[in-house]
Amino acid sequence: MRRTGRVAPLCAAALFVCCLCAFTPAFAGPPAFSLAWSEYPSWSTFGVAHELKMIDGKKGRQGPIEKKWGVDIELKEADYDSCLVMYGANNCDAVCITNMDALNPSLTRSSVAVLPTSTSFGADACIVVNSISDIKQLRGKKVYGLAKTVSEYCFVRNLEMLGEKESDYAFTNMDPAAAATNMQQGQKGFDAIVVWNPFVLETLNKRKDTRVLFDSTTIPGEIIDMVVVAQASLDKPGGPAFAGAVIETFYAINKRLEDPATRDSTLIALGEKFSNLNLQSMRKVVKQTKFYDTPEAGIRILTGKETKEIMKKVLDFCVGHQIAPSEPKVGYGDRSAAKHAHFRFDPTLLKAYQEKGK
Repeated sequence: MRRTGRVAPLCAAALFVCCLCAFTPAFAGPPAFSLAWSEYPSWSTFGVAHELKMIDGKKGRQGPIEKKWGVDIELKEADYDSCLVMYGANNCDAVCITNMDALNPSLTRSSVAVLPTSTSFGADACIVVNSISDIKQLRGKKVYGLAKTVSEYCFVRNLEMLGEKESDYAFTNMDPAAAATNMQQGQKGFDAIVVWNPFVLETLNKRKDTRVLFDSTTIPGEIIDMVVVAQASLDKPGGPAFAGAVIETFYAINKRLEDPATRDSTLIALGEKFSNLNLQSMRKVVKQTKFYDTPEAGIRILTGKETKEIMKKVLDFCVGHQIAPSEPKVGYGDRSAAKHAHFRFDPTLLKAYQEKGK
């Protein structure tokens, strides 16, 4: 470009603006956060919300809910174990996780349960071949399932309730997909597995000589699915708004499930995100996974006496089975009420959404 006397002042002004921009965060876009999620009925809501353009799960893009809250949410979809690793390694701000699995990472990464999404009510099950009619017949047999997870917890708790000793049984570590596939194919020795949906439904559908010996309906409310956010992420600029946007996204899908006009199409969309299950199967899935579909239901979980009693059982199990190297401190309420907690059930952000975010 030619330099002339008249252009020089404009160049100087432009240089000043460029320097100013270098120190001004306004052009950096909204604060960005990431949520790791895996296929599960109440967690697949976030993938469906992306498909419905309520949010845009790609980094650097925003849907209307994100714009409303002034944040950018990046959705990181992976299998469940990978999500746990991702969260523990500080590679995401929040994660879809169970109350039990949140304990171990909280020892090194202070964590906050901000949104209960559902509870297992039959979605975790011990499936056996028809020749097994009583729990005692499993003594001496390998029972396959993912060790140190809700599968083993469900198995052990049911043994306790049936008056059985855990030491008499051989819970054997195996990925749930592999355990389910081996049983479905009739592999020798796979007479009993403990898995979660979709593996429960798939196994029962594909192998007709199997049945449920027991499931999580015997321990209602003990397996809680939730969104957990790192305290350090909540402390960032935009952290509470990020949680608010996640909360609104979840309830936006629940409203579609409540509306007869959109319920079936939403179930189909969830099914596409959840192992490609059809409408009929998804109708059963959402009965076996009870959604906490309103803020009131979520707040009851975060503040209820029953949750504290449940967490005592879960803590005893995790320490006793060496899932956590030491016992995490679990707290309830806002940060000032539980200053030293590793893992905290905090209704503050859910109440804020309930009052202002609708």
